[in-house]
Parts: sequence; structure tokens; C-alpha cells
Amino acid sequence: MSRVCELTGKKAMVGNNVSHAMNKTKRKFNANLIKKRFYIPEEDRWITLKLSTRALKNINKNGISAVLKEARANGFLSK
Repeated sequence: MSRVCELTGKKAMVGNNVSHAMNKTKRKFNANLIKKRFYIPEEDRWITLKLSTRALKNINKNGISAVLKEARANGFLSK
């Protein structure tokens, strides 16, 4: 499974390791992803999402229903 947040679409970025001598080699900046279960009272079911910690903060602030609605509108969530 890919390392992409299911709610925000965040994924790995590409950059360089830069040594003291300014030698540059490619590296990856992975998104900070976690797997989390949520209960949705409107649908009376549990769902498991792979999401970034930023998305988790949005869920804590706005609620799971509002964040899921916004993610479906933006085309990120297909569940």
C-alpha cells in the first residue's frame, strides 16, 4: 500500500542530502502517517484510515464527519 494520506493526499517529497562539502545525493521526505480507527455515528460503523498527523489534528478540531465530507468533496476518499 502506498504512503499517501487518505484524507489530505499528502505523500513523500523528494530532496537532497547535503553534506558539509556540499555533495548532494537524492533522498525522500516521507509523510508522517499513522493507521487509526474511527467510529462514524451517522453510518453506525467503524472505518480504518491511513492518515497524516496533520489530518488527525483536523479531525480533533472539526470532527470526523466534517473532515470526511471535505475529503470526499476534494476527491481523496473513495470509501
